Amino acid sequence: MKIRANPNRMQLLRLRRRLTLAQRGHKLLKDKQEELMRRFLGIVHEARDARNEIEKELVPAHRAFVSARFDMDGPAMESALAFSRRTVSLRADREQVMNLKVPVFSVEFDEDAELGYGYLDTTGDLDRALSLYATALPKLMKLAELEKSVQLIAAELEKTRRRVNALEHILIPSLEETIRFISDRLSELERATATRLMKVKEIVREH
Repeated sequence: MKIRANPNRMQLLRLRRRLTLAQRGHKLLKDKQEELMRRFLGIVHEARDARNEIEKELVPAHRAFVSARFDMDGPAMESALAFSRRTVSLRADREQVMNLKVPVFSVEFDEDAELGYGYLDTTGDLDRALSLYATALPKLMKLAELEKSVQLIAAELEKTRRRVNALEHILIPSLEETIRFISDRLSELERATATRLMKVKEIVREH
């Protein structure tokens, strides 16, 4: 589809400069798209492996917690969980990946703090479940970090793909078609001008 433009040399120069910029931008975006895809696939595989690993680790933790839940009555379980003195510090930062800021989480436990509940009304399964959950928590946060990165990179990849397609299939072909049209039109005008000059010379010679 041609772009509306007056067929003159000034417009032709502007369109050629615009085409050069569009082609340069297309190459940069194409390179960005390929790099985003490479990182996307790498993080997807890493997230898949992390999910498989954490799911395996959570199975014994869930079993221990369910076993403790069966052995303890509801109020005792709620009381034990409510009075735990162990604290978790979660720090969220951002890391620059190309032009994206992806999350980076770090987890720290207060190792000296006691569980806070008495052992008379609780079971060893509850201790084991909480210990396994505490061990799995940093890996869970790493998985959350990876999956959020996948989401952000996928959105940026789709945005970049749309821009590449718009340049490749719409803007650049339109500029090229318009440049051809103006070039052809200017050539026609030059030939017409040359023809008129030749006729004028013939008329002058005859007189």
